[in-house]
Amino acid sequence: MEKQKKSYYVNMVEANVKDNGKIKMDEVLNFNFGGHHDIAAMVEKAKSLGFAKDKHAKEFVLAMRFMHHVIKKNSDNALFAEFGPQFEAFKKSLKAQVGCNCEEK
Repeated sequence: MEKQKKSYYVNMVEANVKDNGKIKMDEVLNFNFGGHHDIAAMVEKAKSLGFAKDKHAKEFVLAMRFMHHVIKKNSDNALFAEFGPQFEAFKKSLKAQVGCNCEEK
């Protein structure tokens, strides 16, 4: 059975409070991101890892997904020669801890 591809839109905005108390919003970056993972479900599983705040689970999941994607798409880059295998081992251990049985594509 093939997994359904999901698509996400990431939009980062910098919020600056001005002297008059108003907030100025400046878009920093935006991009589309996709894959077969359900990011919301991953965050719920990550909450069981003992983060101090729920927002840390969200940050962790996004960081892991983004890093995995970059390493996978740039596996021949010397930058990841040492770190890539360590990241994969960490990811495998993490999946075992949270009970993820999904297979990567």
